[in-house]
Amino acid sequence: MNNKDLSYSVLKKPLFTEKSSGQQERFNTYSFVVAPWATKVQVRQAVESLFGVHVTKVNTQNVPGKVKRLAGVQGRTSGWKKALVTLKEGEAIELA
Repeated sequence: MNNKDLSYSVLKKPLFTEKSSGQQERFNTYSFVVAPWATKVQVRQAVESLFGVHVTKVNTQNVPGKVKRLAGVQGRTSGWKKALVTLKEGEAIELA
């Protein structure tokens, strides 16, 4: 498996929310859903290789699943991992 394949398996998809779009404008920080096994170093390398930018900081967070109920049966949604990637001043990622 080469570096590009590993980068695509680390970064699952960009995260578009009101809060993440505000962070993009104010702090030059982008949000991604990443693989649960991904480390900060792997996320940094994946973003730098796929988008050709310089990463200054990576913060990760494990988001727990929520308890849901359907027809009286209680279940739980899957948890996931989020990465907040701050880019060097003046750089940007075109995400859609």
